[in-house]
Amino acid sequence: MGLDEGRKTASVTPSRENSGTDMTPEDQWLLQKERMLAWVRLGFSIAAILVIQLNPARAAKFPLLSHLSLFIFFLYSLLVVYFVRRARIVSRKFGLITTCLDLPWISLVVFSTGGSRTPFFVYYLFPVITAGSRYGIKGGVSVALIGVVLYGFIRFSPIWENPLAIDTFIIRSIYLLVLAYIFGFISEFERNQNERLIALYRTAGEAAAREERRRIARELHDRLLQVLGSLTLHLETCRRHLMSSPTELARELELMEEVSRGSMKEIRQFLAGKDVQSWIPGTLVEKLKEEIAFLRDGLGMKVVFETNPEDLNFFPEVEQEIFLILAEGIRNIARHSRGSVAEIQLRGSRTEIVGSVTDNGVGFDRDGKREEGGYGLTTMEERVKRLGGEFLLETSLGKGAKISFTIPKNTPARPLDQRSGPGMLERG
Repeated sequence: MGLDEGRKTASVTPSRENSGTDMTPEDQWLLQKERMLAWVRLGFSIAAILVIQLNPARAAKFPLLSHLSLFIFFLYSLLVVYFVRRARIVSRKFGLITTCLDLPWISLVVFSTGGSRTPFFVYYLFPVITAGSRYGIKGGVSVALIGVVLYGFIRFSPIWENPLAIDTFIIRSIYLLVLAYIFGFISEFERNQNERLIALYRTAGEAAAREERRRIARELHDRLLQVLGSLTLHLETCRRHLMSSPTELARELELMEEVSRGSMKEIRQFLAGKDVQSWIPGTLVEKLKEEIAFLRDGLGMKVVFETNPEDLNFFPEVEQEIFLILAEGIRNIARHSRGSVAEIQLRGSRTEIVGSVTDNGVGFDRDGKREEGGYGLTTMEERVKRLGGEFLLETSLGKGAKISFTIPKNTPARPLDQRSGPGMLERG
């Protein structure tokens, strides 16, 4: 919303309580500007009274009119200060009314205190500057032209015996118009800059909202969806052991209960905005073996797991992300591959970390899978890129699939937001 639009929708609402609450930045700036202008107007009115008191000759021709106009101008200025101090928002109409009142009152002060030779000609600058600051070039120049016309009536009035010289009158008129243009130009430039800043602010806010939605989606994927997928696989295992192996069935049911309880606890923590259990450094290989055990023991697949060196040591944040990437690949094999062999490799050198998950299953159409909403693959790729690495997917129908990645080892990971805890991800 631009400044003009903000003025159109605003209103004058006197209130002692909650002043400044629920106000946009532009409304706050407009209110502060109107308060400043009100105090300046009040200062001008007091200065005019003091000048007349110090030099009564200025009011010798129209003493009653002079004192009355100055006193009323002072009361009017005081009233405006009172309103803007109590107001929460000021409207465009309020500024228009004060500008329309400023011009005739200042002209009356000028007329009653010496005509065109009055020392208060500079007071015409006040409505010109305020109009320029509120309405830009057109508003400022329009008010300046009206001021020049009113000052011209005073200058050419026959009641003055020694009016101001015509050349001085012309210079003063030009002076007013030029200042009106300058202040109007500055005001329009300021307004345009504010509109651009507000547009940038909105764009940044929308980008932040999209990123927050993606973060919540990752949270749900890493927690709720993964647990539901794990429970589904355990249920399939239970169905196979229903009649043949009651012992295995009982063990699977116990694991399902354990995973469900842990997941419910972590989801409550997530909804409450609490951090889940932090990743324990040095547990990457151990937790990958727990994930792999389900493929081997639960689904009867042949699994090859290779690490080089055996004792891998990475940054904790990088270690957690690598686990989430490989665990997602392992779960995809369990859910979709229908294969008999899976191979998981992870090796680290001085410069890079290389990992892969391969199966000999049915494979899939890579483009079609993404179009259908393969969020797991997208999340894996995002994690790899967030670590500054490269992600590669190789697959085709009937020929299995291979997911691999390469991550720079010495590049610190970006800060993570505690997406998953160990209890949530065990065997799920």
